[in-house]
Amino acid sequence: MERAEQAGQRNAGPLDGRIALVAGATRGAGRAMAVELGRAGATVYVTGRTTRGHVSEVGRTTETIEGTAELVDEAAGAAGVAGRGIAVPTDHLEPEQVRALVARIDREQGRLDILVNDIWGGDVHLDFTAEKQPDMWEMDLGKGLRIMRLGIESHLVTSHCALPLLVRNPGGLFVEVTDGTEEYNRRYRKPLFYDLAKTAPIRMAYGLGEELKEYGCTAVCVTPGWLRSEAMLDTAFKVTEENWRDACEHVPHFAISETPTYVGRALVALAADPDVARWNGRSLSSGGLAQEYGFTDVDGSAPDAWRYLLEVESQGKPADVTGYR
Repeated sequence: MERAEQAGQRNAGPLDGRIALVAGATRGAGRAMAVELGRAGATVYVTGRTTRGHVSEVGRTTETIEGTAELVDEAAGAAGVAGRGIAVPTDHLEPEQVRALVARIDREQGRLDILVNDIWGGDVHLDFTAEKQPDMWEMDLGKGLRIMRLGIESHLVTSHCALPLLVRNPGGLFVEVTDGTEEYNRRYRKPLFYDLAKTAPIRMAYGLGEELKEYGCTAVCVTPGWLRSEAMLDTAFKVTEENWRDACEHVPHFAISETPTYVGRALVALAADPDVARWNGRSLSSGGLAQEYGFTDVDGSAPDAWRYLLEVESQGKPADVTGYR
């Protein structure tokens, strides 16, 4: 069959005409969310600090915002939809840069329908391989405060600057991205600075949900499960997406892990749901949303990582993903 674009036609994507900003789209969940939004037909502004001419403190040159925008374009082209990616270098700790970004979106599009706060970059200031995580007073204060800025302040700056454009039209969707559901994060996730950085977005979504509903908009907090991000694969486990199961020999519970695409599909399902307001203020996960909307990960499975981590891994039970993916 002749492809739609070859025939001079476009397919109708579920998010045709939507304008999205994915703040923190260089890699991992943010990159996948941007790509899946584009595949669904949205125009996606992708931001971050690492470009082909500048590398952030994360220190990875292999992922850039230009690369993300190209992946958005490729996904939209393959789907035959009108989605596209627009890379805008932005440090979300710099209000003037964020204001300029929002002004550009307003100037070029006149609206913002989806705002995703996926800004992070704090892993470089943590050592998850340590036998014991430091007590709060033992941790380097400079690193701890930097984690606060990267994981919380950047989200506040972005929300303050971009929400006035989002609320201009009813139906807007605001998404905080974190690590862990509200239920799981009731546990203390040492060190304290990390715990605060990953619980704050849940509370931000709840609070902003209270404020946004007056404008007909919705706020949620979404978490992926155990993410097979670029760094998790090539640095933490030294595997690839093709042979990721080899890592389970060393960390058996990694069998519940998921690709970044999974949470990208979760975001699209939310954004395309005409009744998305039912989730306002809630903490949601890729696995939980898969059960609600019926999408799967790229391999056809539907891992429910946070339920597994609570019911199996945290209980000291042997790794067994039966019934969890």
